[in-house]
Amino acid sequence: MIKPEDLLRPTSEGLYCPPGNFYIDPVRPVDRALVTHGHADHARPGNAKVMATRETLDIMALRYGGEFCAERQVATLGDKVRIGDVTVSFHPAGHVLGSAQIAVEWQGMRIVASGDYKRRADPTCLGFEPVPCDVFITEATFALPVFRHPPTADEIGKLLTSLEHFPERAHLVGAYALGKAQRVIRHLRDAGYDAPIYIHGALKKLCDYYQSQGIDLGDLRPATVEGGRKGDFAGAVIVGPPSAFADKWARRFPDPVASFASGWMRVRQRARQRGVELPLIVSDHCDWDELTETVEELAPQELWVTHGREEALVRWCELRQMRARPLHLVGYEDEAE
Repeated sequence: MIKPEDLLRPTSEGLYCPPGNFYIDPVRPVDRALVTHGHADHARPGNAKVMATRETLDIMALRYGGEFCAERQVATLGDKVRIGDVTVSFHPAGHVLGSAQIAVEWQGMRIVASGDYKRRADPTCLGFEPVPCDVFITEATFALPVFRHPPTADEIGKLLTSLEHFPERAHLVGAYALGKAQRVIRHLRDAGYDAPIYIHGALKKLCDYYQSQGIDLGDLRPATVEGGRKGDFAGAVIVGPPSAFADKWARRFPDPVASFASGWMRVRQRARQRGVELPLIVSDHCDWDELTETVEELAPQELWVTHGREEALVRWCELRQMRARPLHLVGYEDEAE
């Protein structure tokens, strides 16, 4: 009888499938890569062949240029494709636009590599689809009981309340360029905020792409002061990548309220270290309850845990007599969430 490691195994390049001779989300260039989503720690340029959803391939081209690989293969969600001796299929992960879990099947065994995923409703991408499997590979970004994310609408409500109380101040919202920024904007629109939203130039290509895919982000304008006055941004929402808030770009706005949308804002010390006045606990990953509920729902024979708080989730499984192991994969970041 085959072992799971015969089908997928961790290597220095990433998860490797020997009978299919491909890697999932490799951290260095390989001949054939299957990519779960467009975040830079999972989707890197330089691979010879890349298979991913159409949206992920588009996003990689936007970020790295059209020559990011020699050959592209579009994965249609739910379709089974033969690669070598194995069958693979892509299924929605609910993380960002185009994100997918990858199911790998061989000789009666199915392993699902979930990539990054979340269970919350997200108006900017398809929701997570549970896929029955023998082995489930889960991330563990927020795999500690302290991480329990509040309702997203409540966090967006905090931003709207601050705008109401401080109409003379610009509100600068730090949000990761792919997924988080567009999601925050769309949640604001769903909450009834219809004023122009100003965006840092680093967000424009991706916001334009989301709009082209039918995700209405409303009136977006460049967050530039040239030709205008600081006061023009009083009471405005400005969204930009967190890195931009540490440079002079952020100082061009009137008495700004520094905000940051991240699951890490549950940790008050992190908010203080970043100088965040208005922390918004909005995550594109599962919290502790969502992770454990997903494992219970899928009930795999074995759980593999990667990039994050691996040991806590492994221990939770052991206490329930479920087989689990940490993969200790390197090269996947969780700070930018």
